[in-house]
Amino acid sequence: MSRLNGTRAAFDTNDEKVNVAILGAGRIAHTMADTLVKMAADPRYADLIHPYAVAARDLGRAQAFADQWGFDQAYGSYEDLVADPAVDLVYIATPHSLHAEQAILCMKAGKNVLVEKSFTANADQARETLDVACETGMLCAEAIWTRYMPSRRIINEILDSGEIGEVKSVSANLCYPVSDKARMTDPNTAGGALLDVGVYPLNFIDMAVGADHGRAIDHMDTSMVAHESGVDAQNSTTLVYDDGVMAVSASSMVAASDRGGYVWGTKGYLVVHNINNPEGIDVYGADHRLARHVEVPEQLTGYEYEVADAANALIDGKTECEAMPHKDTVRIMELMDSIRMRWGLRFPFED
Repeated sequence: MSRLNGTRAAFDTNDEKVNVAILGAGRIAHTMADTLVKMAADPRYADLIHPYAVAARDLGRAQAFADQWGFDQAYGSYEDLVADPAVDLVYIATPHSLHAEQAILCMKAGKNVLVEKSFTANADQARETLDVACETGMLCAEAIWTRYMPSRRIINEILDSGEIGEVKSVSANLCYPVSDKARMTDPNTAGGALLDVGVYPLNFIDMAVGADHGRAIDHMDTSMVAHESGVDAQNSTTLVYDDGVMAVSASSMVAASDRGGYVWGTKGYLVVHNINNPEGIDVYGADHRLARHVEVPEQLTGYEYEVADAANALIDGKTECEAMPHKDTVRIMELMDSIRMRWGLRFPFED
């Protein structure tokens, strides 16, 4: 058990902080490091978070990372990282195909984990990982940042208010030309557009019209265009909910898109600019006139919300975050499995 799990009363009275470590030293790990350093200097988070350690498969790379960001410790193996009793929360920043085994390694060593999306390569791995969280009492949360952002609450409040009337349809897309990255096209690293960028429109839809609002998927249609390696290069999925609401999710790793989220109702519609990190929300009437623009709160990097939620959850002795509970992670992973099954995709990492 981590030294801080379930210690809320003591934590609030003692001069303690959650020591956060990063497993992996790639691009997204640097974004998290930047976040942690900014949180440690921000009065809202300075008493909660301490940027503590990093681990990579090469000690020199880890040390360079630690020196750049001012971390206390650098480790040349993941096993050395989880053996450090001072580590409280590990952010896993490696390819999807490694998430399950690394999260399990951490939790069995008494470390809480915040696992970058896609949570795992498939739903079976997700369930196995979350079972370990329950067995060990460790926090295990998926780090899909849009689930933790204030924009989620703002969007839901607008929709629940009835301002655009009865919701009938939604569309969301996220597309970046990133097929030049080896991990994106390699089946063995769980490559493909769906698991990397497609998870965002699916989560947007789930939050905007799906489970957040009590709906369940009735049926779906889906199609994709394959990359030469066999993974999906771009895809589109239509979901039909049990009350007839329709949703279209599109993602691509070979094109750029407006990254928009659109919710259409009987009295108007809502436009979210950039579902990957909402920059603002426009509400229109049925006459297509802009009724109002809603700003979203300024942020450090956007990652701070998931880190703060995870830190507070582990201090409270929880094994999941309220913003992304285990059932939501499993539901989205099962949906992506179902989509890929319809494409006839089954990669070596799923054998």
